[in-house]
Amino acid sequence: MRQAKYFGKFEEYSEAIGYVRVSTSKQGRSGLGLEAQREAISQFAERECITIIECFEEVETGKGWDALDRRPVLREALAKAKQRQCPIIVSKLDRLSRDVHFISGLMAQRVPFMVAELGADTDPFLLHLFAALAEKERALISQRTKDALARKIAAGVPLGNRTNLAEAQRLGAAANIRAARQFSATVAPVIEQLRRSGTGTLSGIASGLERLGIRTARGGTWTPMQVKRVMAYAEQNDLA
Repeated sequence: MRQAKYFGKFEEYSEAIGYVRVSTSKQGRSGLGLEAQREAISQFAERECITIIECFEEVETGKGWDALDRRPVLREALAKAKQRQCPIIVSKLDRLSRDVHFISGLMAQRVPFMVAELGADTDPFLLHLFAALAEKERALISQRTKDALARKIAAGVPLGNRTNLAEAQRLGAAANIRAARQFSATVAPVIEQLRRSGTGTLSGIASGLERLGIRTARGGTWTPMQVKRVMAYAEQNDLA
């Protein structure tokens, strides 16, 4: 039986509902991603001495604040969890949604959620924080892509012409500096949270960012050196 704190009080849970989701019908037919999610939930529940009484499976988008209206299986899982007074377990936070407002709406349902990769002690406040950081990161990546394309078009650069790469890099230098500052301001609080939780090494922080599903500024995986650079940049620019 697992004891966890939700909504300001401690509750003990011996059972839970599992929820897995993919966003395309092709993935649903192939089972791509679903089996890995079920395995992550199963391993987490076993470690926490929790019995999964039912696992709900859905093929639907997670986009938009109103995504719950388009996800009948999740609504069914919520109803079941309320009936059994138990939490819902997902493998990763983005299996619920990539939208912070949607996550806030789920918290209002008063059904506890456990995220396998974040651990059983992650309370609603931290779930909100992680969702907000992930949403901000995606917005920055999307905006940088749009800005880069707009600059190339405005400068008359033929898209796909690598002979103009140097000119495109020159035009994008100032925007890249702004993007680096924004990205560091987004990630620095997470790094600080990991340090306060006892993660003292650069390798440990890199692993923690990976577990949270946070990508580097270029969408890659974290290394100790990249963590060190973000920390140094944040300190130099008073972003920590």
